[in-house]
Amino acid sequence: MADSLIIIPTYNEKENIERIIRKVFSLEGDFHILIVDDGSPDGTGMIVKDLCASFPDRLHIEERRGKLGLGTAYIHGFRWALARSYAYIFEMDADFSHNPDDLLRLKEACITGADMAIGSRYIQGVNVVNWPMKRVLLSYFASMYVRAIMRIDIQDATAGFVCFRREVLETIHLDKIRFVGYAFQIEMKFKAIQEGFRVVEVPIIFTDRTHGISKMSTKIFREAFWGVISLKWASLFKKSNRKGSQ
Repeated sequence: MADSLIIIPTYNEKENIERIIRKVFSLEGDFHILIVDDGSPDGTGMIVKDLCASFPDRLHIEERRGKLGLGTAYIHGFRWALARSYAYIFEMDADFSHNPDDLLRLKEACITGADMAIGSRYIQGVNVVNWPMKRVLLSYFASMYVRAIMRIDIQDATAGFVCFRREVLETIHLDKIRFVGYAFQIEMKFKAIQEGFRVVEVPIIFTDRTHGISKMSTKIFREAFWGVISLKWASLFKKSNRKGSQ
């Protein structure tokens, strides 16, 4: 069985989903893909199910009823992965904002010592293509805000292109993850650092989607703003889950 699973949450991604699946499967290395589809009314799930016949045992789909949020989709995928023998588990978007070629670099970072490798837009300047300046600044300063409040040395705290070693997801209490949007990404990084895992950033170029509609909303940004404060406060009273921790 392959040692790597890529989790891709979807909601109305019919313009992108077949292309991203075929691109991933064209890479060197035996990657598997799990699509977590939230009942896309545009037929994304049906496209994936049709493709499963072309990629037996490599392509999988879990369908959920209704739009339940990015964070819960990843938690669903993490549990699915941990019930199997995958050693490396990835988060990736369906819209090509994350270049599938960079999967190999994220995995290599974990093979060579990282526990969690982040595809970072900001570790070497600002590497974002096709975003309006307002959104670039909002994202960049959001990461600065996270670093200031949480005292973590992560340049791209809201990044959603990530490779985890299995042990990280086994250690973090997934049933206690609270957030669903940008704050979910921040929470996963923060908890990994709290548990003493080695988190590294791998520079990538982020390209905004050219097909489909962004899922970003004011509600997601608001959750992240207040979520950072509540996470930091809760962390003051938390003990590590790792064996041997004091």
